Amino acid sequence: MNLNHIDPMALAAGAALIGYLIGSLSFAVIVSRLFGLADPRTYGSGNPGATNVLRSGNKGAAILTLLFDAVKGYVPVVVAQHMGLPDSVVAAAGLGAFLGHLWPVFFKFEGGKGVATAAGVLLGFSGALGGSVLLVWIAMAAIFRYSSLAALTASLAAPVIHYVGWGLNVTTGAIVIMSALLIWRHEANIRKLLAGQESKLGQKA
Repeated sequence: MNLNHIDPMALAAGAALIGYLIGSLSFAVIVSRLFGLADPRTYGSGNPGATNVLRSGNKGAAILTLLFDAVKGYVPVVVAQHMGLPDSVVAAAGLGAFLGHLWPVFFKFEGGKGVATAAGVLLGFSGALGGSVLLVWIAMAAIFRYSSLAALTASLAAPVIHYVGWGLNVTTGAIVIMSALLIWRHEANIRKLLAGQESKLGQKA
């Protein structure tokens, strides 16, 4: 499909909107309903994400939530890439999906922190980039057993890894925005970590 005649700004806006709508599918809520579980916004941390779904005690539901949340970040990016769109449009598609997860239009704008969706976006940008950041998350989670601490560390590492491996470009900017929002969304977790009150991975609500 030849889209060269369309204004790049319009393409980026359209990609961001489509990504946002896809990202607005809150799979923590959807999967929990399918499994007959309580709405994840009503227990534990109140966050509609895989970690909180795991607190229900249903590992299958948590794994599906994790996978679908990552896929909704991955798909818009990869589709934009396969269409041969500019990096700015690809970055907009990924950022849109991430923002949709944080503020989903279909779920009263009550979204999650965006860790899995951000991982999907990064994997879409580059498998090597996403894999490197994922390794940081896994290492921190395995050592300290805090999902929030792992996410915060990975958020800080992501733009640095991208800059070192791919240089400074529009994709770096999108990653910086996602990282900043991820850290901001973890404000309550940061306070709990400092106070020694944060729940560990797998701890039930």
